[in-house]
Amino acid sequence: MSATSDNEPVLRVDGLSVDFRTSSGPVTAVSGVSFAVREREIVAVVGESGSGKSTTAMAVLQLLAPNAHVSGGIQLLGRDVLALRGEQLRRVRGKDAAMIFQEPMTALNPLHTIGAQLVEAMRNHATPQERRSRDFRAEAVRLLHRVGIPEPERRLRQYPHQLSGGQRQRVVIAVALSCRPRLIIADEPTTALDVTVQAGILDLLRDIRDTDGTAVLLITHNMGVVADIADRVLVMRHGELVEQAGTERLFAAPSHDYTRALLAAVPKLGDRDRATDSGVDGDTKASEVDTGNASSEPDTGAAPAALELTDVVVSYATGRGTGLRALDRVSLRLAPGEMLGLVGESGSGKSTLGQCALGLITPDAGEVRVFGTPLRRARGRAGRALRGQLGVVFQDPASSLDPRMTVAQCVAEPLLVHRVRDRAERARRVAELLDAVELGSAVHHRFPHELSGGQRQRVSLARALVLRPKLLVADEPTSALDVSVQATVLDVLTRLHRELGFACLFISHDLAVVDAVCDRVAVMRAGRIIEDGPRRDILTNAGQEYTRQLVMSSPVPDPVRQRRRRGDRAAGTTTGAAR
Repeated sequence: MSATSDNEPVLRVDGLSVDFRTSSGPVTAVSGVSFAVREREIVAVVGESGSGKSTTAMAVLQLLAPNAHVSGGIQLLGRDVLALRGEQLRRVRGKDAAMIFQEPMTALNPLHTIGAQLVEAMRNHATPQERRSRDFRAEAVRLLHRVGIPEPERRLRQYPHQLSGGQRQRVVIAVALSCRPRLIIADEPTTALDVTVQAGILDLLRDIRDTDGTAVLLITHNMGVVADIADRVLVMRHGELVEQAGTERLFAAPSHDYTRALLAAVPKLGDRDRATDSGVDGDTKASEVDTGNASSEPDTGAAPAALELTDVVVSYATGRGTGLRALDRVSLRLAPGEMLGLVGESGSGKSTLGQCALGLITPDAGEVRVFGTPLRRARGRAGRALRGQLGVVFQDPASSLDPRMTVAQCVAEPLLVHRVRDRAERARRVAELLDAVELGSAVHHRFPHELSGGQRQRVSLARALVLRPKLLVADEPTSALDVSVQATVLDVLTRLHRELGFACLFISHDLAVVDAVCDRVAVMRAGRIIEDGPRRDILTNAGQEYTRQLVMSSPVPDPVRQRRRRGDRAAGTTTGAAR
């Protein structure tokens, strides 16, 4: 391992520029970026999609596509990375600097066990003598134990799909640690993880920094994560570094307009209650707002619920002769026009409940009713009509939109399925919905891969609403979006909810987002709903300790408050967690 002096940074980037050669000419992704990362320092790089932050990180280890042209200087432990080739470069990757990728399912090989992948990483950087003398399997067990994987000996024999999302991310961190690198590059390591798992991953990165002296370059769009863990922050926009400062100073007094806009776009717990410029009370239901739309009628109690689950049980076979209960006698009622937030950790049963609501899963026991009609009995023409009242927005629009269809065709598809045969009527509705989600005619003939993540998610929302459904199920619709893009999508969703008056089951692990858009919150744990009530009561004065821990684990975009909250978590204190 290369050594550095006390004053020499682990990583120094000087005037880095990255251009991609394309058929239409060069495209500049990064322009003249300079920064340094020192030992025991966590530096966060933030910015919207396309700002160049991931390109900068990938350039450090020469992981960019072949059509990339890189100029400037990159010094890693005093070595010129851009001058390295072949075996020299391979030895640097993993041993001097390691990468933690955003999606562990693509970073881990699904055909190999966890143990085989850990051992392979260590053997690749071991000397011939070490390969003969070291017990790599025992070291793999110690690594898994260190990153908080329970029963590490048993986990070594398992495959990635047999672990939860948080456990897979810990395995990826274990692989990164296996050769004791001086620098870890973490590219969105907590995206799509629930708040308690996210808090555990951040605690683990902090421990690695404090115990091993490892430097961390963290790429993230989550400003709460930045406030929680970063020592310094680099803000990128359009490939340029527009601001860099210590975390507390940047959050307290950002100097660039773009940084101020980023921070302003972050949803915060309690913002809705503190708002003073709204003409409607924060807890007023969308169905109670006079929008001039006939479908926006207040729930009087006489009308059937938009969605009602009664003692619903769903079990999955485990392969050992027993069943795992994903839903355990769940009962829930969603009123017409109501926005209900469903929160809980990964594996709590949130998505399974949403699939039951859509009729994608048939319960083992209990009943699911949509507008008073049991889904189990909805068949033929009546079933088709009932399904036409349901809309769904999935977490990942890239996989839920057909890549072979244009945007207009994707949005029009539900109309064809439900036999709206008039071509002019289909075109009118598609144009109307794309305008409503603030995309317009410019995207009609584009394909999904030609749009940004936020644009694709708005296309998904337009498709979900093109049949004018009375019930929308939104499963983590903003978890992978940048804060400003997330704010746009939430604003569009809130406005359409007011105008159209549909009921919405909003599944999310982001409590601040739920606080911003929902009327009521239901909390799930181990397949059961343990708490259900008005948004303000649940998020500020929860009755269950588990709910208070969820709130306490949710990062806030304020370094001082986040440090105080982290101390409270360590001490086991939950009083005043929501504020």
